[in-house]
Amino acid sequence: MTRRSEDVLDELVRDRYAALLARARTLTQDRVAAQDLLQEALVATFVGRARFTSVPAAEQYVRRALASRYVDGLRRRDRERVGVARLAALPVDTVPDVADASTALTDDIDAALATLSPRERACVVLRHLEDLSVHETGRLLRLSDGAVKRYTADGVRALSALLGVRPPEPGQAGVHVCLVPTEEESRG
Repeated sequence: MTRRSEDVLDELVRDRYAALLARARTLTQDRVAAQDLLQEALVATFVGRARFTSVPAAEQYVRRALASRYVDGLRRRDRERVGVARLAALPVDTVPDVADASTALTDDIDAALATLSPRERACVVLRHLEDLSVHETGRLLRLSDGAVKRYTADGVRALSALLGVRPPEPGQAGVHVCLVPTEEESRG
């Protein structure tokens, strides 16, 4: 008889929650942030199609999800920090009106996304807007991890060209989207 994933989740939370929370806290150094991180990892682990028949297998998966979610959060915060710093460096009269800019930006992104193939669009949206991992995206779309990486890279490359953003420098991860002009661009 196989165990249901719900039973495994119940047992995992009942018996291993404290240990998993301690692991999350070693990453975040903050109790509340650790609770949030653990919640995200549990949801990511058990919402998908993965079916666990043992608590140790599920716990190992949650531990990996903790690490990957933590790193993803650091990257996201770093990108946000860079964007805020660039915006703060602009003279007040060049800062775009948020209401006007957000609508125009959304329209531009929607139009650019519409030019992608359905698989490229799905991979880009799931990876970058829904913040799913490569594996989670592949599971949802029934694609291999390699195919997800390829469709995502092709889609991001096409979007970069359409939206006029700079591709990442060699050796840098991610795409650097220029939402506001640099100081040099606003002078010239």
